[in-house]
Amino acid sequence: MSRPANPLAGLGAVIWLAVVLVPVYVMVSVSLTRQDEALGGNALRPPHHPTLANYGTVLDNGFGHFLANTVLVAAVVVGIVLVLCVPLAYVAVRTRGVWSGGAFRLFLLGVAVPAQAVVVPLYLMITKLNLYDSLLAVALPTAAFAMPVSVLVLTGTLRDIPEELYEAMALDGASPARMLFRLVVPLARGGIGTVVVYASLQAWNGFLFPLIFTQSEDSRMLTLGLFTYVSQFGVNIPALLASVVLSGVPVFAVYLVARRTLVGGLMGAGGK
Repeated sequence: MSRPANPLAGLGAVIWLAVVLVPVYVMVSVSLTRQDEALGGNALRPPHHPTLANYGTVLDNGFGHFLANTVLVAAVVVGIVLVLCVPLAYVAVRTRGVWSGGAFRLFLLGVAVPAQAVVVPLYLMITKLNLYDSLLAVALPTAAFAMPVSVLVLTGTLRDIPEELYEAMALDGASPARMLFRLVVPLARGGIGTVVVYASLQAWNGFLFPLIFTQSEDSRMLTLGLFTYVSQFGVNIPALLASVVLSGVPVFAVYLVARRTLVGGLMGAGGK
């Protein structure tokens, strides 16, 4: 039985598609124009003389180094979050105790703490640990602030795993560690994929921690690299947007690869 057509839903989808695609079109279009044309022209109009010179300017100004730093920080953040949050969510789901429940609720209070409120204590801790102006100084607090939401997602995913599976493995004499790696991790791939994407985006789009905890060119990341095209006399708009386009390509590629896993994690274990 076919569903009746819904014109309002179709109109809403078209409007939402325009809201998403128009800024992307403007960003790509302006990145292919010259600076004088970008300042005096209409952003919605295609460039008269498209050029890739802006992308060459970006690549010649350390974009590869900034990209490598960002990828490294994102990988460290994802590694820390997975190593700590998967066992923590497993314990929170499988342990029926006052202490574990209280610790879980206390841990989730981190969702309500903004990074700006604790940046001064974090700065003092980073300097006392001699980590200032290093990529680790960015990765550690980024991972810490990504963990509360990650634990929340993973606990929701692990609660969808049937209790009978745990009991069957327990009857076979499986230890908690074996249950974690042989049962929980395979069935929680959707939630783990969601956490990987979320933690990666937190590291990729982070601006406050790189700004406060790094200083030299060697530890600069993509978000700070955008300042290369901003001076007191003006902004190189095409080069700035070209760098934004290049920095968004890896994120878009990750989304294309992990979109099914991401949707499955939002729907529950195994994408039910």
